[in-house]
Amino acid sequence: MAPLTTVILGSLLVYLTHAEKHGVQVIGHLKKGLNPPSASDLAFGSPHLMAAIKTGIVIGIIGLAEGIAVGRTFAMFKNYHIDGNKEMIAFGMMNIAGSCTSCYLTAGPFSRTAVNFNAGSRSAVSNIVMATAVMFTLLFLTPLFHYTPLVVLSSIIIAAMLGLLDYEAVIHLWKIDQFDFFICLGAYLGVVLGSVEIGLIISITVSLLRIILFVARPRTMVLGNIPNSGIYRSMDQYQIANSVPGILILQIDAPVFFANASYLRERISRWIYEEEDRLKSAGEASLQYVILDLSAVGSIDTSGISMLEELMKNVHRKGLQLVLANPQSEVMKKLDKSKLIDKIGQGWIFLTVGEAVSACNFMLHTCKSIHVAVDQNAEENKV
Repeated sequence: MAPLTTVILGSLLVYLTHAEKHGVQVIGHLKKGLNPPSASDLAFGSPHLMAAIKTGIVIGIIGLAEGIAVGRTFAMFKNYHIDGNKEMIAFGMMNIAGSCTSCYLTAGPFSRTAVNFNAGSRSAVSNIVMATAVMFTLLFLTPLFHYTPLVVLSSIIIAAMLGLLDYEAVIHLWKIDQFDFFICLGAYLGVVLGSVEIGLIISITVSLLRIILFVARPRTMVLGNIPNSGIYRSMDQYQIANSVPGILILQIDAPVFFANASYLRERISRWIYEEEDRLKSAGEASLQYVILDLSAVGSIDTSGISMLEELMKNVHRKGLQLVLANPQSEVMKKLDKSKLIDKIGQGWIFLTVGEAVSACNFMLHTCKSIHVAVDQNAEENKV
């Protein structure tokens, strides 16, 4: 009742004191009645049709983004579920129906949604009641709002918005993910210094940049064996993980496609160079096998396949063998269609990293034994 009481008392005070004559801005004259149907005025042959289409697309995207963002924000307070597809259909139907009577763009503005939420609304029935009240007001009560001061309307919106400020959530973002914090800060500054649309554009743009950076620069890590187990995990995360002599195990943690293929090729080559230098400086056995764990690679395109083929050639030039572990079904289908499996060799594709390591260790010890036997026979022949 507080907003309604504020409107009544504010309007009454302005009416009694004639405050509009002393610089207090009021709503002023409001035209009574509803807009007449305007569907007959739609002209597809208008020279301004293309401009209207472009403007409509931009406004529609911004309105939809704003409405879904606002809906999800308030849905979190009550653990509601928001379906983006249904929201899009609802916005489209509302604006198609509203355009037939020259209505303003129908969306989910943050300010009015906050007022509706703080008024105690719990379901979409409140919108029906609100629409009925607005229609009744436009038909019969518009003269009563002539003296309503604009500052009263602003105070209602501000009071509703203050209850939505969640400082603990901002601090939580800073502690967990500072990138998310800066997205939140950019959206906040955009709304405060500009408008809701600017805040949405800033946050969406920064979020898209983050996605692009994440996809274009996926994580690659060196895996090591957890002692007394057949488990292989990141050596950076697990300090007890040990490298396997003569074998470099790498994991790609993202889909492989044109945006990150070049980066992955360079990053894997760098891992190989660094491992060879480490083994050489430590005086350990030279590198013989490079195992790629593809368990996290959900998809791959032609650029990714070309990258693997080029990597295989580079590895072979160094006298090394490329081994693939746990490729997903979609990846396997594309590798098979591209004939890359035949080039690598079906015997060098394994279900798990453990099986790949066991096979490589077997080959290392077998080849070593053969070489030792050959050397001994050669010495005996000389004698």
